Amino acid sequence: MDSETNKELGLYIAYGAMVTMAAIPIYMGSVGSLKSMKRPANAPKPKKSESPLEDSEDEDETITESLTSNDAYMFPVIGSGVLFSMYLVYKYVDKKYINYVLTAYFSIMGSAAVTKASLDVLKKLIPAQCLKCVAKYKVTLSKRSKYISHFNFTVIHFMLLFASIALTVYYSLTKNWIASNIFGLSFSVNAIQLLSLDSFKTGIILLSGLFFYDIFWVFYTPVMVSVAKNFDAPIKLLWPRNIFEYLFENSSSFAMLGLGDIVIPGIFVALTYRYDRHMSWKRQPVGQFRSTDFPKPYFKACFTAYILGLITTTAVMHIFHAAQPALLYLSPACILSVLITAFVRGEMKELFLYTVEEEKKDEKSEKKTEKKTEKKVEDEKEILKEEEKKRRHESQIIEQTIEEKIIENKEVEVEEIELEED
Repeated sequence: MDSETNKELGLYIAYGAMVTMAAIPIYMGSVGSLKSMKRPANAPKPKKSESPLEDSEDEDETITESLTSNDAYMFPVIGSGVLFSMYLVYKYVDKKYINYVLTAYFSIMGSAAVTKASLDVLKKLIPAQCLKCVAKYKVTLSKRSKYISHFNFTVIHFMLLFASIALTVYYSLTKNWIASNIFGLSFSVNAIQLLSLDSFKTGIILLSGLFFYDIFWVFYTPVMVSVAKNFDAPIKLLWPRNIFEYLFENSSSFAMLGLGDIVIPGIFVALTYRYDRHMSWKRQPVGQFRSTDFPKPYFKACFTAYILGLITTTAVMHIFHAAQPALLYLSPACILSVLITAFVRGEMKELFLYTVEEEKKDEKSEKKTEKKTEKKVEDEKEILKEEEKKRRHESQIIEQTIEEKIIENKEVEVEEIELEED
């Protein structure tokens, strides 16, 4: 194989690796974001897990940060300010010192992110039966006998934390691209799980705003490309442009994809996953609410559109040999896939009516219905108690009457005996 063919093949492998690495955290984050949904009142409580890695006493919902329409409007503005500030800092300050600070910050955050992401993977991969012998410990925090919080842990938690810290030290010393990717993937999964959009309207505003943001900062200024190249922290995924050259000669330039091009579309894709769960439960409220076994038309359409959008970005970049703003292709792909799916299914109105508040309203409505049912049952119990009391009272009266008659009869008999004796 000649060097030119070798280089071309290495480049295609790099493109495939970048698309795959972008798709994995979006899928994992979308599935994990299901925990952020409020469990409907008519849904059965989740089964108690036998795995020591699960904290069965915790609430089954994960607390998330929800972005509103106002946040979405401000996102490109704040993002532009931060990006340009970073550009100026790198321009006038020695980047060596900046990267020391960034490395320290992202190393600490990375340890926590890798530990959590690794734990999520282990929960899926290792059956609960294989972990029965693992001891589980519980630490409870309280103040003057008042419960504050608690957390459970096992020796596996400590092993993962130790491995994450070791990886952090290794990355800090070597800046190895594989270690950087592990941090980047972990950050992406956690961000998609913990950040959520409150509606499709907010998602469309966010993606549309960042569509123009990306075009301006990539095509019309050198700012974004300059910051991306100088920013020495695990906020991008890397892969050697020629993996063969890297393996045998240990020298190669790298293809890169910013985490923003994964997380921002990712939280929109995750919204479609939760919407599919919401609609499927509304139509057929059976089984466990947290189950992933339900129809996913919107998620499948949006996730596929994201992958195709990223492939298009890569193809255009390859043809024109120039950096491309990924959101130029990803934003329309994600938005149009959802709108077309809603139009075909005749659910456009339902799509835009869906909000996080609607989930809360549904939950409140279901709780009100549940309370009414409980009150009705309590009222019926009270009626039954009253009837039982009434029956007992009547029974006592009858018994008392019978006793009185018996006593009267005995008195009459005694009088008759006395008369006979006389």
